[in-house]
Formats: sequence, C-alpha cells, structure tokens
Amino acid sequence: MAELKVTLKRSVIGRPQNQKDTVKALGLGKLNSSVVKPANEAVKGMINTVSHLVDVEEV
Repeated sequence: MAELKVTLKRSVIGRPQNQKDTVKALGLGKLNSSVVKPANEAVKGMINTVSHLVDVEEV
C-alpha cells in the first residue's frame, strides 16, 4: 500500500479549532515537521481538511 509523507508548512495560529485538531491528529507539531501515514480514506480526508497548511508527497 502507498504511503504519504505529510509536512506542516504553515502555522495553525488563528485557524479554526477543527483544523488545529486535525493537524495534531496527523501527528504534526512544529513547522516543517513530517510524518509518514498510510494512504487510506481517513488520512486523505484529514489531509483534505488542512490541505492549505501541509505539503504531501507519495513515498
């Protein structure tokens, strides 16, 4: 199964609470932090919610 590398590129300061919670649930904390997640529907939905804050690469 494919995996996605998700990197936080923009700050969550001033963003709605659901976006802050989504970034935290993805395991991202500080700017430029990265995590590798499986490419399933749940993760894709989370990425779609905060797509303007993160960069995504296929690993």
